[in-house]
This record gives sequence, structure tokens and C-alpha cells, in this order.
Amino acid sequence: MKIFIYTIVSFFTLASYSQKKYPENYFRSPLDIPIVLAGTFGELRSNHFHAGLDIKTKQREGLKVYAAADGYVSRIKVALWGYGKALYITHPNGYTTVYAHLSKFGEGIEEYVKNIQYKKESYETGNIFLKPGQLPIKKGQIVALSGSTGGFVAPHLHYEIRDTKTEKIINPLFFGIRPKDSIAPKIKNLLIYPIEDGSRIHNSDKKSNLKLRKIKPFIYSTNQVLASGRIGFGLEVYDQLNHAYNKNGIYALAMFANGLKIYEHKLETFSFAKSKFINLLIDYPHYARYKTKFQRLFKRQKNTLGIYKKLINDGYIDVKEGWDYNIEIVASDFQGNKTTIRVPVKGVKSNALFKQAPDTTAYKITAGAFHKFDLGTANVAFPKNSFYKDVYLDLKVDKDVVTIHEPNIPLDKSFTLTFDISKYTEDQVKQLYIANINNKKYPNYQATTKKESKAYTTSKTLGKYTLLIDSKKPTIKLKNFRNGSWLTNSKTLTVEINDVGSGIKTYRATIDGEWILMEYNLKKKLLTYDFSDKKLTEAKHKFEIEVLDNVGNKSSLSATFYKKS
Repeated sequence: MKIFIYTIVSFFTLASYSQKKYPENYFRSPLDIPIVLAGTFGELRSNHFHAGLDIKTKQREGLKVYAAADGYVSRIKVALWGYGKALYITHPNGYTTVYAHLSKFGEGIEEYVKNIQYKKESYETGNIFLKPGQLPIKKGQIVALSGSTGGFVAPHLHYEIRDTKTEKIINPLFFGIRPKDSIAPKIKNLLIYPIEDGSRIHNSDKKSNLKLRKIKPFIYSTNQVLASGRIGFGLEVYDQLNHAYNKNGIYALAMFANGLKIYEHKLETFSFAKSKFINLLIDYPHYARYKTKFQRLFKRQKNTLGIYKKLINDGYIDVKEGWDYNIEIVASDFQGNKTTIRVPVKGVKSNALFKQAPDTTAYKITAGAFHKFDLGTANVAFPKNSFYKDVYLDLKVDKDVVTIHEPNIPLDKSFTLTFDISKYTEDQVKQLYIANINNKKYPNYQATTKKESKAYTTSKTLGKYTLLIDSKKPTIKLKNFRNGSWLTNSKTLTVEINDVGSGIKTYRATIDGEWILMEYNLKKKLLTYDFSDKKLTEAKHKFEIEVLDNVGNKSSLSATFYKKS
């Protein structure tokens, strides 16, 4: 019986890898409660890896957030989406810690930020960069209160550690944070792929789901696989930690063929610029269709992620007739808990019983070339290298709906979609916008530019797009007071705003004609003003607010209230 081996030459082509040593006792915990994680570093998210640890805050906001070490505030950002209220502290040891989704900044920092917000008359600040002497920080200083800012997120603290010089994100677990974890990763499904035209799995050129059989705790096996040609594997797996039900990401994946490691990746560090290549790590077409993420145990072309540690033949296995292969796949968490799958593979002569039809359409994309396709009432343009490989696309227009293939191919660059809007009246054009309707129930507004008789948008998501008209104004409701109310004991003033069409673009509120800072809770659709921002000398006050949606529909509200500071 022949046994699968690799030559010494292949073995020595491996890049040497030695894990960097990080200071484990330099940083303190950012919270004074036991660390329980809702999200792990490198977890698979939509189009990116999770860049830090999501630390649970007991489903509450307002927990004290402490500086992990001495340093200075080097950057602050307040945004409606993303990290919400975020604080960056740079430390003298070459690292920067990041604290995100905050409800409020600490003493001195909060006043500094509000001063900027009032000068700009804007809740969102953009990036505020500071010099070392402006806001110095001591280890253990309260720098913020935890929250849930930054979109539709539950209360938690997002915590990161970055290399200050390179901006690379590093797994905070390397720095001494140790949540309790005695639970091994849980494997849900295993896929096997025929990679090339001549590859076969049980005489078929389609990928196959292998049934797992439990041998003993944390060890599984499959039935023997009959294969030929180049093959690869993909794993659906998650990890759980003590005291939490969250399905988190794993730390490492490795694969051995007859005892030789041919694939390994570890979530130690990565750069933001490379995070998009998650779409080449996962089986993207499968995810687009079924919303489950399979991590490939082979490296696709154009994938330049730095997480790969030891690869032979890019993780592919070239199965030869008459050879036997004992495949072992190991999923690990940071604490070293492991789950293993054993897959026996036998190389056989290919007798293709099932063969997929070649994927050809009228619209071929050569990855390295610019392409523009005229579809009549619309056209679509793809820059060079929008796609990672040559593909065939289905493109069509039907009743003002443009179909740009299925949303099952990842893109590296955005394409431009242009609609002819010459048939619409001038009033209609003002209320017109482009929407992605892959989810028919919830059309997704696309930033739309209108010029002459054309409407444009850019996107990195394939699928269905159409033109919609938004003729409805945003709604505004008073929440914690009525017109003419006394607010003597109220600490805040709250209104609810909403828009059912293109979505809210901007809002502006004043008291007695002066701009006020109203914080926007996207999940609850609430705007809140804190009366402590300004001392009120008179008793009677006029509150006014104006809300604009993304196509220019405007609503306004005016109310009187009584309060004296």
C-alpha cells in the first residue's frame, strides 16, 4: 500500500515562524468585573475579522472603564455606526489600547469632546487626534463608562490592543487577559471540495458534506472518502467559553496528512487592510446562500492574509490513485482546548458519474481588466481587479430591477451602477434613490448621486437593485414631555425620530435658538439632550428640531417647556 508523503524539498520551503512574546503583566483589565466574553479576537464577521474582545457588562451600561496602563489619549472618535464612542490610549511600551461602544467619556475627556461637538455643531466628531501632553492618563484611571453606542449593539465593551507603529491589531489574550475557558471548540459540519476540473469526490465534481461520527469526547471520524485529483476541506466550527452561551470564533485551525502538518492558521494578529480577505478564507458562495461560514483549510489565490503559519501546497491535497491518506483536522481555542476530526481518504481512478455544467454567460469578467456593460436603462462598470478571479456574470434588467448576478461572489473593489432617470418628473427625481433589494422586505438605501438624467451609486455587493421614490417625511415625537410642560426634575429632554423610506440623514435641534447636542440612539430611535450641558437662567424655553431624510424630505417640530437650572 502506498502512503502519501511530501518531499524534503517541499518541507524546507516553509517560512519559519516564531510567535512574538508579549508583555503579560503590563496591562490591567479594563473592567473590575470577571471577564466573560461575548466575542473573541479574529471572530468571523461580515466582510471582516473581529478586531478585539467583546467583554460582557452584565447586560448593563455605565460600568467604569479603566485605563489599562499609563499613557495619553491619542485619538477620540464619536460616530453613529461602527465603534460608536471610542477612545484610543497610546502607551510608552509601543502599544495602543482601544475602548469602544462607550456611553460616556471620563472626567476631562468628556468635556474636551463636548467642546468640539458644540464648536462643530455635530454629534459625530470624526477622528480627533491628540498630542502626548494634551490628555495624559494613569493606569487604573476611569476613562469612560461602558455603553452600546455604534449601531444596533447590545451593551458591552469592545477592547483592542494595537501595535502603535504598524497599527496591526493583536489578540489581547496574549497580554494576560484570561477568561475562564475549559470548553473545547464545537464542530458542526465538514465539507470536502474537488478543486480542479479533473478532481472527484466519490466520482462527483461537487463538494460534499461528510457525516461526522463521535469516537470519544472531542474526537470525530468520517467514513472513508474515495477521491481523485486535488481536494480541500472546509470546517464549520465555533467556540464557547465558561459562563457564556455565545458562539465565538476559534483561535487556530490545523490539518495534518499522514502526520505531516500541511495547513495552519492562528488568530494572533492581522492588519485592517487585509481583513477583507476573510471572504477568501471562508466559503463565500456557501455563506451567501445559507448564512453559515465554513473556514477553508486551503489558501486561495490572491489571499494575502498574514494569519497563515505553516502551509504545504497551500493546504491542498493531491490525491493519487492507489494511495491512502489519513487526514487529521484540529480546531483549537486560545487555552489549548482541542477538537479533532479524522478523515480516511483513498485515491481511486476517476470515473466521473456527475459533472456540473460549465458556468458561462454572455458577460465574462477578466479580473485584471476594466468592464462596462450597457443594459439599456442601466449600466454597470467594474474597475480592474474588482474580482479575485475571472468569472461569468448574469446581468439583466426587468421592470426597473437590475440584477447583477447573485450576491455569492466576493468583490475586492466597488462597482458603479448607473440608472437612466430621464422618464421621471423633476419632482420625482428629487425623491428618487437607488436601493439594494436582496432583502425584499427591507430595501437598503444606497448613497445616490443624481446628475442630469442619471442616478449613480457604488457597491461591493452583487444582487438586485432598483429605483425607489420616498415621498414621506420623517416623523418626530416628543417623548418625556408635552408642549408647555414643566421639566423641573428632568435631567434630559428626549424625542423620537424615524423615517420609513430612505432613512434619516441629518438632524438639528436648538433651545432658545442655540444649537444643542442630542445623542442619537439608533436602536431606540431616540435623541436625548442632557440639561447639564448648559445652565438655563430663564424659566420659559423654546425647543425646535429639524430632521432631514436622505432624499431631502424635511420635518420640523417646535415646543415650549419650562425649566430653571
